[in-house]
Amino acid sequence: MNDVLSVILGGGRGSRLFPLTLQRSKPAVPIAGKYRLIDIPISNCLNSDLRRMFVLTQFNSESLNKHVGLTYKFDLFSSAFVSILAAEQTEDDTNWFQGTADAVRQSLRHLQTHRWKEALILSGDQLYQMDYRKLVESHRRQVADVTVAVTPVTAEQAHAFGILKVNKQGRIVHFDEKPPRERLEGLASEVPGLGQTFLASMGIYMFGRDLLVRSVNDPALVDFGRHVIPKLVPEVRVHAYVYRGYWEDVGTIQSYFEANLALCQPVPPFDFYDVGRPVYTHPRFLPATKVESCTVENALVSEGSVIVESEIRRSLIGIRARVGKAVRIRESLVLGADYYETSDEVQRAAASGRPPIGIGDDCVITRAIIDKNARIGRGVRIVNEAAVKEMDGPGYFIRDGIVIVPKSGVVADGTVI
Repeated sequence: MNDVLSVILGGGRGSRLFPLTLQRSKPAVPIAGKYRLIDIPISNCLNSDLRRMFVLTQFNSESLNKHVGLTYKFDLFSSAFVSILAAEQTEDDTNWFQGTADAVRQSLRHLQTHRWKEALILSGDQLYQMDYRKLVESHRRQVADVTVAVTPVTAEQAHAFGILKVNKQGRIVHFDEKPPRERLEGLASEVPGLGQTFLASMGIYMFGRDLLVRSVNDPALVDFGRHVIPKLVPEVRVHAYVYRGYWEDVGTIQSYFEANLALCQPVPPFDFYDVGRPVYTHPRFLPATKVESCTVENALVSEGSVIVESEIRRSLIGIRARVGKAVRIRESLVLGADYYETSDEVQRAAASGRPPIGIGDDCVITRAIIDKNARIGRGVRIVNEAAVKEMDGPGYFIRDGIVIVPKSGVVADGTVI
């Protein structure tokens, strides 16, 4: 594994996750109450004995830089690192990243200063646990030029992914990016133990060094899924690595919302409790959560929170969250806060007509995402009774029927959304 360099793609503007990406990049979006999305691929790498990682990003990267810098520190006698590579204008190229392959191409001058024989290309907005050692072993055993990690999907899901057809030896013989239903005929693959199924690209690629450099050197090939992989399939040995575990692309508000709520199940699909494969994040040294006279059912409550005489059902409460009295929260994500307000700060906020950070008394919140540092006043009802699908309102947004109060957003007392 010392010959493998990991490259984590931070993604573009993150428009499908807006407004969660209004002030942060996609990999910095909170997940599961206390983590960031970037913690997932980095933890997978660390648990797979991969110790050298680059994270490529270009939009709103300050929060991501801060989190990675404070979290992933290695000793002086190790070659391990997690380094942020932000898009930069150079004499050779004044453009920002145009796609996944273009991001790697523009970053090659940094990557090539290190010793590596193979590169593992990863996505920064997915929820899954994978032992990359098995993927690397498969890549080498098959003597593949490229290995693409794939996961089985149904015909109903296939249109949202790049679908790969493999032969009996596991070699990819055809690639179709997000095919409509009428093009699915003939794209199913025979997978041992599963029979005929559709295989979707997970956006995880293993390349040999020389081939990666050659493949991304053409500026016209800006994206791995749309350009590089389809071009390479008929030219070189492109093999599939079938991953059968839980995997969720959380690149949209709907998928992000559902993936977080799924963690509230009695047996969640993603196991944050696996001591053999821990998920790492920034240690904050917060006090235990304080819960007074509450009803809490099928919920995750992160540390450092204060919840008083409230009802929380199938919801996720983030770090440092403050939930007032007689609050009802159902099927919602309350992402918490970055800091505790002092009494002086609360008084100054009140003097300017703003409620304190957190959820005020007597609020009802259903199917909503309350981003960090949001200020929800007393008696607020966020219920979307009209079942609006898309809307931009004063201090809130609605996407896929889910109400989102953005980071540091303010909702005045008595507001009904």
